[in-house]
Amino acid sequence: MIKTIDMELRQLEYFVHAAEKLHFTEAAAAAFITQSTLSQQIKNLEEELGMLLFDRIGKQVRLTEAGQVFLSHAKKILLNVKKAKQAITDLNTLVTGELKIGVSYVFTSRILPSLTSFSAKYPGINIHLEYGPSEELDKKLRASELDLILAFHNKGVDDNLELQPLFRSNIVMVVSKKNKLSELKSVTLKELSQFELILPAAGFSSREFINEVFKKNKIQPKIKMDVNDMHALLSLLKNSDMVGVINEKALGGWDELSAVPIANKSLTRQSFIIWQKDVYRKKAALLFAEELLNKQE
Repeated sequence: MIKTIDMELRQLEYFVHAAEKLHFTEAAAAAFITQSTLSQQIKNLEEELGMLLFDRIGKQVRLTEAGQVFLSHAKKILLNVKKAKQAITDLNTLVTGELKIGVSYVFTSRILPSLTSFSAKYPGINIHLEYGPSEELDKKLRASELDLILAFHNKGVDDNLELQPLFRSNIVMVVSKKNKLSELKSVTLKELSQFELILPAAGFSSREFINEVFKKNKIQPKIKMDVNDMHALLSLLKNSDMVGVINEKALGGWDELSAVPIANKSLTRQSFIIWQKDVYRKKAALLFAEELLNKQE
């Protein structure tokens, strides 16, 4: 006979806290309950499931194999419940709520006008803006930690993502306006390979794109430095004779830098609003996307 499971959401929440902390006292504090309550609820959950979720070794705990499997499902259940509550809230009002947007650095100058106007229209919506490399933002979107991201995307068809086109931009050579190279009308890839370059670090979609371009043209670049912070990279270019290869739209507001076109028509990139497919989209996210698209026109 199959045993009926009658677990509660709070038990799942307590279990996730404990699985993430691997310390019952800290997990209980995070859940605002006593340690004895948390221990009892997890024990009840284990009894319902008929398997141990944790190995207890003194004051230390660790997930069993069953615990690791159950953690993945517990997180999905709690996330789906959160989305369901959000869907009901959206039906009633847009006065309050939270909108989580992932942004690659290139979008800084583009997103600010939309943020200003959107906040004025919907003052009760709290906006969490997270900057980062496209690769990192992509992972957080797939984990539903972000509602949408604004980024360039190198990959082709992805069954898990929907790409909504925004603007196009070129990959260019960037130098300080004090650098004599700023006087060039254009530069070839072969000429570019003779300079010591400073590039965005791995994880930035522009770096992946640049690597692919050099590889395709059988050119071995001289990479002097790579930087995982675009502001720092641009500051280095501004205050030195270094040569960078980055997305032209990243130069918004950096008047001391000069963009030199690269003589290759294939160096144009497309940016997108990126969504998860087949996942509920908050009204706030849809309205923000609309606001952003209107500003592009």
